[in-house]
Amino acid sequence: MSDVVLSVHGLTVDFVGRRENRTVISDVSFELKERQVLGIIGESGSGKTVLSRAVANWIEPPLYIRRGEVVFRNRDILKLSAKEMQKIRGREVGYVGANPGSALDPTVSIGAQIVEKLMSVTPGIGKGDAEERVVRLLEAVRMPSSRQRFHDYPFQFSGGMMQRVLIVDALISNPAFLIADNITQPLDVTVSAQILRILKDLQTEFKTAILFVSSSLGVIQDIADDVLVLAGGKVVEKRDIRSMLRAPEADYTRKLIAKVPQIWTGETPSPPRPASNSDTILNVRNISKSYPIKDRQSLFQTKSVHAVREVSFAVKRGENFGIVGESGCGKSTLSRLLSRLESPNAGQILFKGEDIAHMSSRALLHLRRGFQLLLQDPYNAIPGHFPVGRTVMEPLMIHGGLSRKQIEARAREAIREVGLPPSVFDNLPIGLSAGQRQRVNIARALVLDPELMILDETLSALDQVEQGKLIDLFETLQVKRGISYIYISHDLAMVRRVCSRVAVMYLGRVVELAENETLFFDSGHPYSRALLSAAPVIEERRYETETYLLDGEPPDPIDIAPGCTFRTRCPFAFERCKTDDPRLYRRDANNFSACHLIDDTDARIPQNALFKRVISTDTKLDRLTNSVDT
Repeated sequence: MSDVVLSVHGLTVDFVGRRENRTVISDVSFELKERQVLGIIGESGSGKTVLSRAVANWIEPPLYIRRGEVVFRNRDILKLSAKEMQKIRGREVGYVGANPGSALDPTVSIGAQIVEKLMSVTPGIGKGDAEERVVRLLEAVRMPSSRQRFHDYPFQFSGGMMQRVLIVDALISNPAFLIADNITQPLDVTVSAQILRILKDLQTEFKTAILFVSSSLGVIQDIADDVLVLAGGKVVEKRDIRSMLRAPEADYTRKLIAKVPQIWTGETPSPPRPASNSDTILNVRNISKSYPIKDRQSLFQTKSVHAVREVSFAVKRGENFGIVGESGCGKSTLSRLLSRLESPNAGQILFKGEDIAHMSSRALLHLRRGFQLLLQDPYNAIPGHFPVGRTVMEPLMIHGGLSRKQIEARAREAIREVGLPPSVFDNLPIGLSAGQRQRVNIARALVLDPELMILDETLSALDQVEQGKLIDLFETLQVKRGISYIYISHDLAMVRRVCSRVAVMYLGRVVELAENETLFFDSGHPYSRALLSAAPVIEERRYETETYLLDGEPPDPIDIAPGCTFRTRCPFAFERCKTDDPRLYRRDANNFSACHLIDDTDARIPQNALFKRVISTDTKLDRLTNSVDT
């Protein structure tokens, strides 16, 4: 067929190790047509990434392509030499991976790197024309201030913006097809939705065929035309995505769909609630954190990045408390403050009644046993050169007070408690999966018998099946040990399942503080609804993407304008939002929202009715100011 871009026939990839030989990809065949998006879905270890790299002839030992064909432009690219592949890969075949942070040279501006690539694949193009083309593409992927960001370095970009840079890098040579390997997994929901929308637009504009790899069925549904389901390296089903979701044929596909967490429908487990008489284990009072940076407009002046601004909340003993928001909203800075890796500029952090915000390191050492921070990256969170047992024992060795024999016994018990086999104690972590590495991270925290665990995107690098297993583990530990959890995450389905209360952050502030049911079914802030409208789900969304989905990035946290910080992206902003900074208005006894649509005089108005009234009008909300205020 003339519109077929890529044909894969009988592709088989083997793993050949010193002690083990096995087949990773077995007899995979499919076609990819012009402007088509083919999704590849499967659990961790199903072979998705190996398949995507094999299609680009990018397989290295100990992996070997045993047989098969990958026909591109009437040539089997598996038979091409490395030199011949260099002329195709990066030019006619684009590849975007899941880790944008390490994909480019940190010492060279992003514009210079992409221009260099463009000039190498387009002989005869001048530097000025190349720069203009790169700027136009940056504008096409909705990069804010494209000409200015052209000169910035990779470390100056958020994860979502870096992913857009890599899309430009992949599309700069106008490839016939693009491989997108789990590119949305590390991103928050609004940025992920923006990236998917950008890919759809670019697919139409450049006629690009896309091979889209993901571990999320919700993401696949939002972008793919057809889906290929992998299990153990084999294709178990290949169909139109919507037909497959309605009536899956393979047992594996049915089980995969059943494991997708629901937000609004199905049997969502009730998050554990603390007893009414539970004491407060953590009390956060008006904490703020800013960082000085050099003012580019002045030789000796500095400015401040306002990362966290006047945040307050309390966590009860035995509670699961959620914190959600986009990249750059201050979640990770807040986690460093709560775990006292950094000190706030102002405010109090009371752990069991003691203020740790400005406590000395010596005084903090004893209290630190009671709260532990678990980070996102399971590969860099634990040292690769230490045996697992040594890693788990280290916290007890630092705090002291126990013999070597007692330390080892507690470490072995923690390893058993998190579901790892005893044999891993003496092994290096090199052979462990991402989920197993995260269990080592959990065991290392558990040996200190903490009362509070702060989970900063701890599950975001794992697929939904592995996430479910670790959530079950956390619930078991909570029942057994009485641990309280703070879940910091962009995964709204996970937060819906596990958290009894949720704080929504935007530009360093909490803009909504609500109970689980209220937040997900009757959000009081347009930003909360925007997050929910972008959540990758396979069910019908409660909030329409067309109404709420955000464009662009949050405002600059350096020069924060007066009024509501969300007004520049809010579909309902009106005149009052330009001048008055909204406080957290009380909606009822346990729910608060920082929105002028919900001030004290309007608390009696049903919020869904109010939003519907705003949406149904043909005029902007500023014309409704009088009716809302009265």
